[in-house]
Amino acid sequence: MGGQDETAYEVSTETDDEKSALAVCLVSGGMDSCVTAAIAHRDTSRLAFLHISYGQRTEARERQAFAELASHYRVEKRLLVSLAHLAQIGGSSLIDITMPISPANLQSHSVPTSYVPFRNAHLLSVATSWAEVIGGRYIYIGAVAEDRSGYPDCRPEFYEAFQQAIALGTKPSTTIEIRTPVIAMKKSEIVLLGQELNAPLEQTWSCYARSDRACGKCDSCALRLQAFRAAGVADPIPYVLDRATFAN
Repeated sequence: MGGQDETAYEVSTETDDEKSALAVCLVSGGMDSCVTAAIAHRDTSRLAFLHISYGQRTEARERQAFAELASHYRVEKRLLVSLAHLAQIGGSSLIDITMPISPANLQSHSVPTSYVPFRNAHLLSVATSWAEVIGGRYIYIGAVAEDRSGYPDCRPEFYEAFQQAIALGTKPSTTIEIRTPVIAMKKSEIVLLGQELNAPLEQTWSCYARSDRACGKCDSCALRLQAFRAAGVADPIPYVLDRATFAN
């Protein structure tokens, strides 16, 4: 099984057996993971939510968003994991307060300072371990290839490779499939799909820098603001800066 399933982007055609399978959803609390969780909720009847902290600046706010999303989808099987060693390793402005968070530059193709080295491999490793223990059939992760100019671990080929690692590194009886249903979508399309699925986007948090009101100037805020504007939908979370920032 490859890590990128093109059919995952289409209307679900799940069999009854697949519908009853257990899906582990990586839920950071952001917009992409929220919509991915909504897709998993549509596709499967059994969900397990996984949240991983790694010393990020908005760790507490993200945990709050995770809890609210898990309650919204009535998910009883929840796991919160700390990968504090990533903060000790450093190398990212998300986890090293001595590094400033660079203002957004949506035209740049260089790796931004917010990139946490090899983070998604750590997240998938935890998700795979948990899925193998609890009998999870799928791992849903809200990776978006539109971000790949900055984050190398958001590329489809990364998930294809990790799918092979799962096949080689788990028990012969284990079958776990990575699903990346929004990976080929534009951010604005994710917003619209969230609307269609009644995803609670008002409960999400995307800002890298603040936990009270979104800063409106980091990469994550910029991409989110631009996406909502392009979708013609009002962003329901509060911002410090004018919402027109990065609108075009």
